[in-house]
Amino acid sequence: MFMKFDRIAKDRTDHVGVEIESLVIAGWAGRDAATIEHHIEELAALGIPRPSTTPLYYRVAAQILTQADRLTVLGPDSSGEVEPVLVAMADGLWIGIGSDHTDRRAEAMGIALSKQLCGKPVGLQLWSYADVEPHWDELVLRSWATIDGKRVLYQESPVSSLRTPRDLIRRYASADLLPAGTLMFCGTPGAIGGIRPGARFEMELSDPVLKRSLIHGYDIDVLPVIA
Repeated sequence: MFMKFDRIAKDRTDHVGVEIESLVIAGWAGRDAATIEHHIEELAALGIPRPSTTPLYYRVAAQILTQADRLTVLGPDSSGEVEPVLVAMADGLWIGIGSDHTDRRAEAMGIALSKQLCGKPVGLQLWSYADVEPHWDELVLRSWATIDGKRVLYQESPVSSLRTPRDLIRRYASADLLPAGTLMFCGTPGAIGGIRPGARFEMELSDPVLKRSLIHGYDIDVLPVIA
């Protein structure tokens, strides 16, 4: 999947295109047992089984990545999840923002299946991971969902609730770096008020140290399910 990004680093900015050959979604990536259990129980309320281990890495077709401002889904049972996104390139690691948009009805039948069914929106900007790694735990994830016509805060948490990207990489690849052309979703905090669908999903990764944010949003078009 060919994607274009505006990259921002302390010493330069540029616009690049990259062929994403491997898409990995790190599930159950909470840093502490209480956070993981909360998310497991949150999903269990929807009939989704407990994971066999944590974290759990799902390989998904890179073709479902999208940077469009609209996402078409089948049926009314899907929802977004804000996540830090790592993009590995020849010159190092870059951090962005994305949504692991998931069909919740399909998730009750099989998590790996549900990961493949919905497009995965990703923002247009990246930061150099080297610039934020020293103060990573101070970054904050937020999302808003438009539900019944009202924009509500859907998620809000410092990234310290999740395993660090470097930890996830080491557990997945047994190395400090991912192969160039790999994109990894790095986990999500729990939803405020529970998981539920919406007509629009907006997300933010805020850096209070360097005083900047990555933002992205998309509208959700629902196709009817016809038996």
